[in-house]
Amino acid sequence: MVLPGASDSPAPPAVAPNDLRQLADHNASSRTFEGGAGPLAALDTGPGPEGTVLMVAGYTGSKEDFAPLLAPLSASGYRVVAIDQRGQFESPGPDDPSRYSVAELAEDVVAVARVLREESGAPLHLLGHSFGGLVTRAAVLTEPELFRSFTLLGSGPAALTGGRAELLDHLAPLLDEGGVELVHRTMEQLAMTDPKAQAVPAPTREFYARRFLRNSGPGLRGMADAMTSEPDRVEELKAIGVPVLVAHGEADDAWMPHVQEDMAKRLGARHEVIEDSIHSPAVENPPKTVAVLCDFWGSVAA
Repeated sequence: MVLPGASDSPAPPAVAPNDLRQLADHNASSRTFEGGAGPLAALDTGPGPEGTVLMVAGYTGSKEDFAPLLAPLSASGYRVVAIDQRGQFESPGPDDPSRYSVAELAEDVVAVARVLREESGAPLHLLGHSFGGLVTRAAVLTEPELFRSFTLLGSGPAALTGGRAELLDHLAPLLDEGGVELVHRTMEQLAMTDPKAQAVPAPTREFYARRFLRNSGPGLRGMADAMTSEPDRVEELKAIGVPVLVAHGEADDAWMPHVQEDMAKRLGARHEVIEDSIHSPAVENPPKTVAVLCDFWGSVAA
């Protein structure tokens, strides 16, 4: 989820002037998959001897949220495919908010995973960031045999609460009054009071604006409803036996670090804290994120 943090969130990690984050250079090609409501835009790094990884972004995010990971993971031998969910950035979505439930979004993930499984001949490593973690969890529960492992990155056991959830409460009236454009203007005004947003280089801020304005209004509403009403499904996930990694930034301000640590304990899962990052380790500390992921995937393969 790409939203300003709560006002009491910790100090942000330093951002270098040339840190373009979602605009990082990578070696992936654009492609599409067929989802349940239309084509799903994706980035695909191409075949890798160590296996295939499917990555799913969070609320208002996109496949580019994994851009800094693509080249190093490819160099480590992995094929990485990152997708926009329906209604996000370059993936069109339906006009009905109810079509953005966790269950329907998970069906899209399963559809992509089936294609990748056919192409690779082996189970996939699946990763979901933030709201994408809730969606991918449902996908794993639907067809666990498709997946070799599952990573929850900055995600939680159930519905989002706290400061970020309170921000979502304001989306519906803003969407009613002025659509995605009014939501964007309002969020931009709020973001400029946040040191984390002020530190982001101008080219990346321009990308954020362009991407946000391409969000589906019904998608924003439907996903917000889904994210703030998701039940706790930790015991279901534990029961299927797919190896799980719970990883998050040391100062995560969405699902709090202690909440994610407790989830990992309940799952009997591996737990990793990524220092110098808040809610988006893939762009805030890519080297550590790559190291954590490769070590986990390697241990699963072994």
